[in-house]
Amino acid sequence: MHLDHLSFAAGPEGLVGTTERLSDLLGAPFRDGGFHPRFGTRNRILPLADGRYLEVVEVLDHPAADKAPFGQAVRARSEMGGGWLGWVVAVEDLGPVEERIGRAAVTGSRHLPDGGQLEWQQIGVKGLQSDPQLPFFVRWLSPPEAHPSAGGKDIELLKLEIAGYPARVDDWLGGQADKILNDVEIGWVAPNGQPGLEAATFSTPRGEVRI
Repeated sequence: MHLDHLSFAAGPEGLVGTTERLSDLLGAPFRDGGFHPRFGTRNRILPLADGRYLEVVEVLDHPAADKAPFGQAVRARSEMGGGWLGWVVAVEDLGPVEERIGRAAVTGSRHLPDGGQLEWQQIGVKGLQSDPQLPFFVRWLSPPEAHPSAGGKDIELLKLEIAGYPARVDDWLGGQADKILNDVEIGWVAPNGQPGLEAATFSTPRGEVRI
């Protein structure tokens, strides 16, 4: 189990404006990630060290966005002004997760600007919708060299701050979050309203940056 990526929903300035703002903070440019045909969304990504990446996601005017849980989640967060959508954990076997959650994973894909395609399976977005402190899970089907983190080395994710309840997240993950995800610090804060991912701290060439 590995913390794979963080998702940030575009704000009122749109995908380009949001990524430009985050680029200014982090000191690195995002690149066009393409679009998710099954979810009705598109993204820009920033590769990070340690096999992770940061994505900024925007919902499209597309029928899939109204039907797919991920598209619904992105739209709802953007309509609230944008910001952190959630965190995503990669696993090699989704079977135990499917059994624990009680439903089957779905296939996701992203059409890349160069004409290629990334594929994966995912589960847990409905949990994210109802309880945003919870991560969702992915199992990558595309080869490791195609992972969106490729080339990331200068920016490292150091810490997540989650408004929520450790026991609830532990149950969702099937174990103790701080042990399963022991290479990233997790700080818990009491929810002041809806639980969810509050902030992330990165090590950058400019020093530590908290967003």
